[in-house]
Amino acid sequence: MKTRPQLRVIFFDVFGTCVAQRTPVADELWKAAKEALESDLSSVSSEVRTKAMNMSYEQWFEFGGEWNKDVDIFVSDSKAKYNSVDWRAVDKYRFEALHKLLAQLGLIIPREDDASTSELRVKEGSLWDESQLRQLGLVWHRLPPWPDTCHGLELLNRQFSTVTLSNTYDDLMKYLVAHSSIPFKHVYTSDMFQSFKPNPKVYLGAAEKMGVKPEECALVAAHLSDLKGAKACGFYAIYVERPLEEKNPELREENIPDMQIKEDEDGFVALAERLGIQVD
Repeated sequence: MKTRPQLRVIFFDVFGTCVAQRTPVADELWKAAKEALESDLSSVSSEVRTKAMNMSYEQWFEFGGEWNKDVDIFVSDSKAKYNSVDWRAVDKYRFEALHKLLAQLGLIIPREDDASTSELRVKEGSLWDESQLRQLGLVWHRLPPWPDTCHGLELLNRQFSTVTLSNTYDDLMKYLVAHSSIPFKHVYTSDMFQSFKPNPKVYLGAAEKMGVKPEECALVAAHLSDLKGAKACGFYAIYVERPLEEKNPELREENIPDMQIKEDEDGFVALAERLGIQVD
């Protein structure tokens, strides 16, 4: 690993790195299903009720993973077709994907006239109605921080400018950061640079916007592909391992990180300590 440069700004990937994804999504789906099945006001059909009752927490956990994977495919297809990504469209598709996957499991019953309207509608007897589905579809706007995130950032803020750098749009990221009270000094998204990571335009544009040189920047991420893109632009690459977050384990062979915080260490708090900050 190379000698650490004189860093001034630390950028952070957010989804999976700063906020947890897999378990919170599964928790919310599991809880919402339980509430629907126990509600006296629920109109869940006997067939849907039986299917929902047979869904274990582990199955909801896997469902959340499939949901996220489906959205990742949508993003990849958009990149391949248009060499751009409309992150608001991705947010909209996330709801459509939830609707599609639940219908495949027989947990919601789509309306036959769906094709004639832009609104996704469900029949009575579904596990959730449209309003409840919309609320579930927004789970990605309110993902909770990892236990070390807020304290670690408070420590890092003593010495560095901390900045989000996420593949999403500004309004969503500001809402998520405010919702979870994550103490970033600045909120940047790839949408600000009309591109998406790992395109160099995002990393270099973010450094320029902060008024610093790339070698004065670090990227913290739980995804090696993101770190590879940042490192190619001159950033210092800090890998913070998070459970089930690495989507490209084959990249471990490339020795990408300049610094690595292992999964059994204390995340951002361990990072602050490694960067020479006195930990409270």
